Amino acid sequence: MSDTIRPLKVLVYSDDITVRQQVILALGRRPHPDLPEVEYIEVATEPVVIANMDAGQVDLAILDGEAVPAGGIGIAKQLKDEIYRCPPVVVLTGRPQDAWLATWSRAEASVPHPIDPVKLAETVVGLLRPRVPAR
Repeated sequence: MSDTIRPLKVLVYSDDITVRQQVILALGRRPHPDLPEVEYIEVATEPVVIANMDAGQVDLAILDGEAVPAGGIGIAKQLKDEIYRCPPVVVLTGRPQDAWLATWSRAEASVPHPIDPVKLAETVVGLLRPRVPAR
């Protein structure tokens, strides 16, 4: 029996490369010692988000609610409506008061801009932990 655990795949969507880099830098290669390493799929457009999510290899999606022309909140709603057993989604909101929009989209969590690395890591770890098989 192999002890090799596949890396977790986290999709990071934003039209702004600096937002994608902030998310990846905040989480690092291993956001928690209990979790396997993370592989990031950086995405800048809605069609590529949908294609990656439809492929079924993503463990978690982090979507920028402030992205243009397609915001992460609308994309999250579409994913939750259209993908059977859609993986967890985190929406990055423009401000803390916008958390209700993330709830409307059926995203599992929201984190406001500016990104707080500790809050983002805690949120992501909480959503990824149940997706890792017990050893």
